[in-house]
Amino acid sequence: MRQQQPFSIEATIIAITIVFLILGVFVVIILLAFRKKRNTHIITYRQEMLKTRLEVQEQTLNNVSQEIHDNIGQVLSFVKLNLGLTNVPSDQLQHKMAESRELVAQAINDLRDLSKSLSAERIAQLGLVNAIEASADRVNRSELINVQVKVTGSPYSLGEQNELVLFRIFQETLNNAMKHARAHHFKVGLLYKDDRLDMTLTDDGQGFSVDEKLASGGGSGLKNIESRAALIGAHTSIKSTLGAGSVISIRFQPTSLSPNAN
Repeated sequence: MRQQQPFSIEATIIAITIVFLILGVFVVIILLAFRKKRNTHIITYRQEMLKTRLEVQEQTLNNVSQEIHDNIGQVLSFVKLNLGLTNVPSDQLQHKMAESRELVAQAINDLRDLSKSLSAERIAQLGLVNAIEASADRVNRSELINVQVKVTGSPYSLGEQNELVLFRIFQETLNNAMKHARAHHFKVGLLYKDDRLDMTLTDDGQGFSVDEKLASGGGSGLKNIESRAALIGAHTSIKSTLGAGSVISIRFQPTSLSPNAN
């Protein structure tokens, strides 16, 4: 009976080479797929950040436009009336002129403050807490809704892009509370801990059923909030009851920084 000839050394080397080539091709394919997925994620992240910046700009411009109309417009109207008073005693005229100068100075200061709030870069300079407090002050002056801000712990930087996203979530939630929920009070809670920030946004508006809102397709605003939070790795909790207002909680850990977050 003939014995089977063992593989030659050359055949063994060829077989091993083929195996390594296959493994190499497999590794290259995996790396290319990973890089493509990562690049897609980075592109999506940058597009969403650009969209967020534009929406912050648009909302801020709307707020500024309303404040110019409601506050500065009224101040300048008073000045116009004072300047139109000619048939008054000289002592009253002097008083009206002094009052007009004060009103013009107030309008100039208000315009200067508004000009500083027109860009996302200004929000980055202020930081999340100061930006929210400044926005709350402007809204409170309009008397459309009462906004209260409570900060617990020692605030620290969360990264420029992350704070911009969190500010946009605050801005959008406040806008929804005023326009849709018809709320009278809006509370912002910022709890800074060593490893995370807990942001709580509460209103006393009409409230809604979260499940029904999402199922009916009318919860695009809620989905936007969730998607924005997810963009920076934050967790979102939305609770609401008909007639009892809403509570939106955002938990963000700086260790979950997104690409290019800083």
